[in-house]
Amino acid sequence: RPMSRRLRRATLVAGAGVGMGSAGRLALIRLRDRLGAAGQVIEPGFAEPPTVATSSGGPGSLVDFATVGREGARWLTSPVPAATVEQVTGVAPVLDGIRVFVGIDSAPSAEERVALALAELRRTGAFDRSYLLVESPAGSGFANPTPVDILEIMTGGDCAAVSVGYGTLPSFLSLNRMDLAGNTQRLLLDAIGAELAQRTSRPQLLLYGESLGARAQQAGIPKGSADLDRLGVDHALWVGTPGGAESVAFHAAVADESITVDRPEQIPDPLPQPRPRVWFLEHDGDPVVRFEPTLARRRPEWLAQQPRGRNVPEKMVWVPGITWSQVMVDTLFATNVKPGLFESRGHDYRADLGAVVTSALGLSTDAGTSARLEQALRDLEVARAQRIQGT
Repeated sequence: RPMSRRLRRATLVAGAGVGMGSAGRLALIRLRDRLGAAGQVIEPGFAEPPTVATSSGGPGSLVDFATVGREGARWLTSPVPAATVEQVTGVAPVLDGIRVFVGIDSAPSAEERVALALAELRRTGAFDRSYLLVESPAGSGFANPTPVDILEIMTGGDCAAVSVGYGTLPSFLSLNRMDLAGNTQRLLLDAIGAELAQRTSRPQLLLYGESLGARAQQAGIPKGSADLDRLGVDHALWVGTPGGAESVAFHAAVADESITVDRPEQIPDPLPQPRPRVWFLEHDGDPVVRFEPTLARRRPEWLAQQPRGRNVPEKMVWVPGITWSQVMVDTLFATNVKPGLFESRGHDYRADLGAVVTSALGLSTDAGTSARLEQALRDLEVARAQRIQGT
């Protein structure tokens, strides 16, 4: 999740304190406790549970709305208005989109949380829709609502989305939860795959993960293409995957059917055939993507290649240890979010998602619809930000 200026400052102070021994560890523990507690609190602007039965926490839901946390409440109570769907597509929505969210506090174990999510998917009729999106959240439980918004708009609501959390801490404090995160995704995908295998008609199965959520979902399908085949995955999009050996290995595991782009302008026209099933959206100049352990001892390819990727400084040189530290600090400032002002840079992918999500998930569109979609996504984000701010 994008970090506020106050959170970045607190992170730098805590990080500096770690090097000071026990005082630093105490500062980090206090920061972790404070941020974790904040992630469990539902904000006033999102305190009213959903009023539709197609959302977790709404009428008839098996999920207690009070347990979904800050991010779950934001995700569940922000459906796309019918007027927005009609404004973009020219057609009124046919159904209410289904949104299923299970928070870390909704059940005591990963197995029980996944069982609860599956029961919610059955209750809401998610397996009877044309599309089912499994979104892997980041460490805090943050699941970007934008791909769900796009899906609801472009399908007229004939879709479902599900997300299961594994914590309430920001991603930089959730690295020790990656085993839990990956196991949660594996259990969820296995359960959904088994359910779909029993059906004669089934929705298209879509995967989406952003930042640490991308890494978590990839960890849940370690065999890459073989797992995608086994589960019946139709399309997958992973955005801003944090760098490192695991990420490189996963890229290799799906290399024969994947495409990586830095921005929408790099999407091939026409697309190669057979159509890529796996898409990676990764900015050349995203320090979160570029930060990896080997950076301390070996010059990375992205600093060796010519011409350099977009927003990679021409004057940047590799120095053992120093470059690693520089990129680590850059990760804390990789996103500077201003609601409605979309910028394709650093770890901010909002400006890219309209075009890349529609292409990656196989949603047909045209130039006029795409332009209206881009404006609608900005308007929806501004409306959410106003609710967060209480205005």
